Amino acid sequence: MTDEEISALPAKPEDDRITFTFKRTQLMLALLPVAFLVGLGVGWAAWGRQPAAAPSAAQPSSSGQQVTAPQDIPRYDIPIDENDPSFGPEDAPVVMIEFSDFECPYCRRHALEVQGRLLEAYGDQIRLVYKDFPLSSIHANAIPAAEAAQCAQEQGQFWGFHDLLFSMQLGLSPDAYQQYATTLGMDLDSFNECVSERRYSEDVLADYNYAASLGVRSTPTFFINGIAVVGAQPFEVFAQVIDAELSGD
Repeated sequence: MTDEEISALPAKPEDDRITFTFKRTQLMLALLPVAFLVGLGVGWAAWGRQPAAAPSAAQPSSSGQQVTAPQDIPRYDIPIDENDPSFGPEDAPVVMIEFSDFECPYCRRHALEVQGRLLEAYGDQIRLVYKDFPLSSIHANAIPAAEAAQCAQEQGQFWGFHDLLFSMQLGLSPDAYQQYATTLGMDLDSFNECVSERRYSEDVLADYNYAASLGVRSTPTFFINGIAVVGAQPFEVFAQVIDAELSGD
């Protein structure tokens, strides 16, 4: 049996065993509806007590199956501030707001494995908006990294800085932030002044407090046209929600 196969052996006497063999790709496709419901279900469990508009009940998975979602998933009108970093057209039909933490390994996984695929797949149909939710009680570098990224935003370099932070090539430290700024060709004097005076500390804290007031407790947490999806879910989970929004369901 190769690494690409998984065998399930029913509990029978040794001489009566029957072996069922599944390809790993088949198993992953079968689990996609489960991952979809997990992503939406966690959001529903956290925020489902409040009334809101419901998306359609049945949505197609990438395997062609129909996935049934809870009927009363709420939508939230998350304000987008002028200083919030965003990527994509302002009039995009789908707005995906992420509350994230630069020291969170699950946020890093999303940034490295999923975000680029979403942009490639949906182009101008999607607008990404980044908001800070630094979990400083467990991530000592989360707040300084968030503030440094906002200083990069001041020079129009947020997304490049975002990618370098999540790359962890140099880790998270004042020296690393300077090197990342140098790599991006930023004005170092202006950047260092911004970082040293903690110019965006109140903005980072405001994002955190607002998210906490909504009930956000972990990172990453997303709101796709106001629908909460919690955790570093697979690309297919986000795609199913986005496809349903684009279809008008």
